[in-house]
Parts: sequence; structure tokens; C-alpha cells
Amino acid sequence: MTKGKFTFVLHSHLPYVLSHGSWPHGTDWLNEAVAETYLPILNMLNGLLEEGYHPKITISISPVLAEQLAHDSFKDQFVSYCEQKIKAAEADIVQFAREERKLMLSVAEMWRNYYREILESFRSRYHQDIPAAFADLQNRGVVELMTCAATHGYYPLLSQDTSLQAQTNMAVKAHERLFGRKPRGLWLPECAYRPRYPWAPPVESATDTEPYPRKGADEFLSEAGIDYFVIDSALLQGGKSIGVYLDRFESLKKLWNQFDKEYHPREVDENRYPHQVYLVNSGGEGKRPVAIFTRDPDTGLQVWSGEHGYPGDGNYLDFHKKHFPGGHRYWKVTSAKSDLADKMEYYPPDAEQRLPENAVHFTSLIDETLSRHYETTGTTGILAAPFDAELFGHWWFEGVQFLGLVLKMVEELEHIELTTCSEYLDFAKPSQVISIPEGSWGEGGYHYIWLNEWVHWTWKHIYEDELTMQRLAREYRDADDPVLVDIVKQAARELMLLSASDWQFLISTWSARDYAELRVSEHHQAFVRLAQMADKLGGGESLTTGERAFLADCRKRDQLFPDIDLSWFAQVTYPAC
Repeated sequence: MTKGKFTFVLHSHLPYVLSHGSWPHGTDWLNEAVAETYLPILNMLNGLLEEGYHPKITISISPVLAEQLAHDSFKDQFVSYCEQKIKAAEADIVQFAREERKLMLSVAEMWRNYYREILESFRSRYHQDIPAAFADLQNRGVVELMTCAATHGYYPLLSQDTSLQAQTNMAVKAHERLFGRKPRGLWLPECAYRPRYPWAPPVESATDTEPYPRKGADEFLSEAGIDYFVIDSALLQGGKSIGVYLDRFESLKKLWNQFDKEYHPREVDENRYPHQVYLVNSGGEGKRPVAIFTRDPDTGLQVWSGEHGYPGDGNYLDFHKKHFPGGHRYWKVTSAKSDLADKMEYYPPDAEQRLPENAVHFTSLIDETLSRHYETTGTTGILAAPFDAELFGHWWFEGVQFLGLVLKMVEELEHIELTTCSEYLDFAKPSQVISIPEGSWGEGGYHYIWLNEWVHWTWKHIYEDELTMQRLAREYRDADDPVLVDIVKQAARELMLLSASDWQFLISTWSARDYAELRVSEHHQAFVRLAQMADKLGGGESLTTGERAFLADCRKRDQLFPDIDLSWFAQVTYPAC
């Protein structure tokens, strides 16, 4: 008798960084995530298959990330990056041998071997094609690949339904092109949802100040053929949202103090179960409802919590302290309250001893939680454990090994089965339609990380450009001049990149504030100039040599979404009223 089913849901995303700097902010983010998260996850899953296991996992890959992974310039840069990391480790080996620092010498040798193996995997095992490697695992029934909003636009705060339509439709089209099949699930960025209701911009803008009809996020997913998305438990049941970022960024604690007094959690609805799948339809009759998978709060805390989570164990590799100039890490967490000067040297055997204990504890929580749900409801529930993929391997170096151990242990449980979201959806066939409120998986379940005094200015630019984009698409989408159409399509790309939720997050967390502010300014300014060029050409004037060079530079720099469709930006296919 199967009492429950389990799936990790890993959300993989990085903003578009190709041709936008390298270090400390830019393409090195992508290289680090590939070397420390995406390739290790691929190796772990293939390794389990080779051992005779039958792993199943759900992985979301954002379209903007997938476009970068498929780009030739990334492939060349990643090879160079790995070669640099190998040389840096070799230089550290020489230094630590000379200084007779035996423990750090052994870790330097570990880094050299690690990057040699990663580079070999990239070149020989996956032939430099990471999207194809994930698609192969999908075809073999190991992975279900979800998509995400095209550039990770924050659905509740974008001002025009055409923007949500474009983010959704572009996601489905890009996913099918890059992975060979249409996605059934879409990860709403930051798990942020808004139902249908009259909405007004939360900051002063060029858009209407009076509330105007807006569709629910679920409606766009339904229209695009998406079957499900993921939400936080507080959106389903009420109660306090535990957040996912507060423990990692001191600046967010200061921001949260401004909102904490105004936050009043809804009462918990005991008749809604986070391990049951429901349907959502905020569009009324005639709309196909979309299923929701709910984040399990108990298992989530075990990984996300900076105070109680597994990654905070003192034996694991510390993320923050690095040895320069190579940037390799040689110290362990030591304790959650240790400053960098107090970090002790990393000893891998101690970390490896902690992993089985953490995996056993996590697996027992899965078993207990799903068994309790079965005893309470008499139904075979689903425990969905959603996390940012980059948490594993990148932030928590040993995290990919943890994932592999849990997948093994769950497979060996008598009453619990591994599954994917779509596989469970087909099994459960949910029929109960409910309403859920607006919210995200941020602390308090609302938007304060992406909407606060530090980022209001970004939304003003986005709102202005959304309206301009609507006009450009309506006037020029069917133009006979291919150059004019190219200009408007590039403007659409710049708007989508401008709309990424990453910029507000990086500004609010102070983790790359200057870089994010620069990116917002660059994309906005590029959009404005392209719009002016479109109107100039559309009015019968010719472009100057400089303007043609600017278009070529924009197309070369922001080279993604070749199949973008201007009709998505012109008007909503099914308007809210």
C-alpha cells in the first residue's frame, strides 16, 4: 500500500549575464552555477541510474537560463573558467606545500580534481550541451522539466496583462524549442501569485492610477496549456509564511522590520492539506483550472533555515570565505555565528560523515509526514519539496550528495514512492477548485523584497516601457519593413530583460546592488532608444549609421528568444473584461 509520494522540485534560474560583465558580477555567476550545481546534479542522477536506482525528480529551468546554457559563447567561456580554476588550485597546491599546510593542501588537491572531473563531464559526457543532457534524462523518465516565466518577471507587480501573456507564452515556446516537448508545469517566479481583481500600480507611474481589470496569473498558465504551478503553504492554508531568504541576507531583516507590524497572517484553514493537490481558477466559468502543488513547510525549514538547517552544520564547507587570487574555499562553516576570521579549516571526511545523518533525518520526515496525511485523509498524498537548485552544490557544497542520498533512501522506503509533479497529477486527478490569495514565498508571503523604497524607481521605468511596448507592437508588428520589425522585437527583448525580478532582489539584498541598478538603467535606456528608432523608421525617416550600429550591438549583446512574437505584446488574447 503506497501511503504517499515524494518529489524534489528544484528551481534553476539565473538572469541574463552573457555580454554583461564577468567578475565579480556577470558570467562567473553562470559558470559557478554550472560547475557547482547543474553539472553535479546531472552527474548525480546519471550515477544513480548506473547504480541501478530509479530516481525521479522535478526540475524547473527558466527559459532565460536555458538560452544561456545553449549559447556558444557560454560553452567557450565555461571551458576557460574551469581551466582557470584548475590552474588556481595548482597554484594553491604549490603555496600550501611550501608552507606545510597539510590540510589545506589536501583540499587544494580536491579542488583540482573536482574541476578536472567537471570539465571532463562537460566536454565528453554531455558534449557541451547541458539542455540536451537534461532532455535526455527527461526522455528516460528520470526528470520532469518545468519551465518558468521567460525572464523571471514578477507576475503580481507587472502592470499590463500583455506582459504576463508574453512571459508565459515565450516560456512555453522556448522550452519546447530547447527541450523537445511542451512543459506541463510552470514555476511562477518567487512562487508569486495574483488572482483576478481590479488592480492599480503600487508606485506612481504613467499607467492608470485608478484600479483596472486584471487577469489572474493562473489564467495565463491555463491559456498556454500549463497544468500546474507551485505555491507556498501560507497561500493554501493561511498562517505565517516562513520565507526563504531572510536568514541569508541581513538587509532583508531591516526591510522586514518596516513591514512586520503591518503583517497579519490569515487564520489557518485546517480543512486544506498541503499534501493534497487542488485546482485554482480565478477566471470563472469557461476557464480550465490549473493545479497547485504546495511547498511542505517542515522539510523546507530543514534546508532553508540558517539557524536549524542542514547547510549550517559546522562541518560543511563555508560559502563566504575564499582564498585569493584563485577564489577557492578552504574553510568550514564552524558555527552559524562565526565571523570570517574564526572559520576553521575544512576537513572533507567530517562533512561526509554528517551527510547520511542529515539524509536519514530528512527521509524520516518525508515518511512521517506522508504517513500522517494518509492516516488523516485516507488518501495517497504528495510531499513536494521545492528549493532553488543553486542552493545545492553552490551555496551548500555537499548538497548534491545530500539529494542523491535522499533519493536512494526514499526509493528504499516500503510505503513511499518517488514521483514527479505531472506523474502525481495524473495519478491523483484532482477535482476540488479553490481560491487562493495574492502572495509569494518571501517572508510574510508578500512582495516587500521586490517592492520597497529602494526599488520603486525600477517599477516606474518598467511601467512606462510596458505601455510603450504595447503601442509599438500594435503599430508595427505587421510592418513590411523587416528592419522595423527587428527593432521592435529587440525592444521587446530589452523590456523582458528589464522586467526580471532579479534586479529588485539584488538591490534589496545588497548582494550586487550596483550591478543590478546598472542593468535596469541599461535595459531601460536601450528600450527607449529602440522605441525612438522604431517610430522614426515607421514615420518614413531613415536610420543613421550610428542607429543601425546600435541595433546590431543590442542584438549581439542580448541574443535570446529568436522566436519572440510581437502579437503577445500588442493585446491580450482573452481580455479581463
